[in-house]
Formats: sequence, structure tokens, C-alpha cells
Amino acid sequence: MTNAAPLNNYDDEAVGRITAFVEQLTGGKVVALERLVRWRPSWFVDVESEGTVRRLHLRGDRGGDVSIFPDLKREADVIALLHSQGLPVPEIYGYLADPPCIVMEAIEGTRDFSALDAATKSAIGRVYMQAVAAMHRLPVEPFAVAGVHRPEGAEAIALVGLDAYMPHYRRTKSRPEPLLEFVIGWLRRNVPRHRDRASFIQFDSGQYLVDQGAMTKLYDFEFSMIGDPLVDIATMGMRNSYEPLGAPLPDLVRYYEEATGEPVDHDAVVFHVLQFSLLGTMQFTGTVGRPCPGDPHSVYLMFDLALRRSILLALSHLTGDPLPELPPLEQRTGDNAPLLAKLVDTLGSLPVTGEAAEAHKAQVAELIEWVQRADDHGAEMIARNIADVSALLGRRFDRWADAAEALEAHILKAGPEEDAVLINLLATIEERRLQLFGPTKLGEAACHVVLPATLPD
Repeated sequence: MTNAAPLNNYDDEAVGRITAFVEQLTGGKVVALERLVRWRPSWFVDVESEGTVRRLHLRGDRGGDVSIFPDLKREADVIALLHSQGLPVPEIYGYLADPPCIVMEAIEGTRDFSALDAATKSAIGRVYMQAVAAMHRLPVEPFAVAGVHRPEGAEAIALVGLDAYMPHYRRTKSRPEPLLEFVIGWLRRNVPRHRDRASFIQFDSGQYLVDQGAMTKLYDFEFSMIGDPLVDIATMGMRNSYEPLGAPLPDLVRYYEEATGEPVDHDAVVFHVLQFSLLGTMQFTGTVGRPCPGDPHSVYLMFDLALRRSILLALSHLTGDPLPELPPLEQRTGDNAPLLAKLVDTLGSLPVTGEAAEAHKAQVAELIEWVQRADDHGAEMIARNIADVSALLGRRFDRWADAAEALEAHILKAGPEEDAVLINLLATIEERRLQLFGPTKLGEAACHVVLPATLPD
């Protein structure tokens, strides 16, 4: 049996307890344990019993301080409930409380659609959207009984995600967030009040596998809620920009309309794109501003930059306010360039063994590249941001932290008549950051963010 590398709080002793639990649960013997190289602990485990070997999947807790629903058992209970109602999801075999771990069916398949022809992708997409529609038709009462919050009324249904994320955001917030505070206020003022029917939703949608030209099962219900079903259309559309779902998104939307018998409200979809982009940023901003030991900080920086870009695109679409066009950055080499170059050289010469160690080394290299860009252009960006905030507020600031705090305070008091001016300023600040870090490996995703195209061309 191969040993899993320690990750977060899952050290060798914890993995041993998980192994013993799996053997007790199945009555078999663990003969192989494969740690998956991901930003949360998970494994494939092979269990031998009566001469046959069965593969299971183990899903651990992500750790750190970024979980909206920190009780992993909530997800296990939700998946078990979905399975009992005939939805194509993994079967849950058991749950271990210490360390937190779900023991579930291992799903066959891949996320890679590249070998499939268009007709097969279309057929898979239709089956997938039928499954999503079937999930949205489920009665919500069993989920409410299982502890999933059930919102009442159009505003609560539309903003169920925001209300769920807000306690985490307020508790972990580590710096002023003018953009996030503006969008929170804008969403509350612009709820689609005609959408007053709630469904069980995956919330972070578009996650399913295919095998031998067919869909196998949906997975990952960590953030599932009861809310507007169009949240799932919005989030699968966002995922489609970096993890293609096979069939074109407009076709998937059409299959969903056929399965539900109702037209999709495309502006409501963009509203939920804006909200989901905001929530992802709220989820990670605390640790981005003040990194926690053991967190995959490079991953969170990548998320943060890409999600802020998505916020701007959705906000511009919904308000009609265009995003600013900025002049290109002048080429410049930072004062610490020689030292950072030596750091890159030293890292490259460090011997590492194993896939997990290689992944950690790559993350360090990504962080160094990020720091190099900050060294080259960061001071110039900060100076311009301070000047713009000073011009708006009529006060001089020497530090960006003070300017950002004052801008946030102004936003919290501002009325909708200031929206256009504030959107332009906030977009300028964020677009400068994209200029700065977009050319890095971590910035690639942000440079390719687009609004989900739910309508055909």
C-alpha cells in the first residue's frame, strides 16, 4: 500500500484512521491508496474482499479558513439524499468524523471531451441537462429537513448565496474591499423580484464525468443550497469558460428549456454570474489578504484575479457602464530583480521527489513570478490608484490601505446616483491589477474570463 503525503491536517496518523475505518466499513482489506494531487485532500482506495477488488473514493475536508459550510457531513447527507431519489450521483458508503472523510463510490470517467465528436457531445449534454432539470424538480422539503436552509420570498431566494457567505466574509475579511462592498449593495438593490420559486441547486454546477461516450454521474455538492435554479445555469456557464462542458452552452440552455418546459431568463443568469463571482471572491479574500499557513496561496490568488474580472464583466453587462480602456504598462525592471532571479535559480536546483512535491515546487515558482511583477510595476499601480481615490474623495492619502478604507466607507454611504462614477473607478483599479498580474501563469485564467454566452450567436 502506498502512503498518502500529508496535506493540511491529514498526516500519516489521520490517513491510518481513515484506512482502518474503510476496512471496518467494507469488511475488506485496503490494498492500495492513491493520494490525488489536488488543493483538497482526496484519495482513491482499492479494497479487496472475497477475492475481488473494489475502488472507492475518499473525500476529505479542504482545511484552512475558506469553507462556507465547514461540516463535511452536510455534503455526505445531501449526496445520500440525492442518490435515494434516483439522481445520478455517487453512492455514499459512510462518513468518518475524525478526521472528516466521506467514503463514497468512485465514479468512472473524465472531464476531457476532446476525443468525442459533436454528435456525442450533444447527446451527453442533453442527458446532463435532463439530470439538472430533474434535480431542480425535486421537492425541497427533504433537503430542508436535512438542514439545508430554505429561503422564502424573491429576495431571499435570489440572495441565498450572499446570505450564506456573508458571515464567513465578515469574520475573515482582512483588508478593505471597496469593490466587494459596492457589489453587495448593488445586488441587494437590483434583485430579480419576479423569480420567486426555489429549487434544490448544486450551486457550483457543471461538474460531471463522461465515460465511453456517455455521462456517468454528477459530483461535488459542497456548496449546494435551495435557491433560484438559474444559479446552476450561471455557474455551469462560468465553468464552461475553463472546463468545457462538451456541447456549446447555448445548446445546453436549450436542452434545459426543453426538459423544464420554461424559457430561461438570460438577464437573471447574468445576475447570478455577478453574485457567484462576488461570493467566490468573498470566500477567499481573507486568506488572500492575510495568507494562512498551509493554504494553497497560489490557487487562491488565481481565483481572486479571475473572479474579480468576472465581476467587472457581469456588472458592465447589467448596468450598461463600459469598462475603461487603460494605456499599456511601460516596460520596467524592479529594484529586486537580481535577488528574485537568484531565488528562481535556487528553486530550480532543489531536488524533489514525487508528484505532490513537484506540485508544491511549481506553486512556489508561481508565487515568485507574481512577486517579480509586483516588484516591476506594483509601486506605479498603487500610486495611480491612490491618486484616483484622492481625486474622488477630495483628500490626500499616503498609503493605499488608507485610501482603500476611505473609499469603502464612502461606498457604504453612497446612493445609486453615484453608481456610474464608482463603477468606473473600481473597474480602473481592478483592470490595473489585471494588467500587472495577467501576464503571469496565475493570471492566465483571468485573461480568458468571458461572460457565459447562453444565447446563440
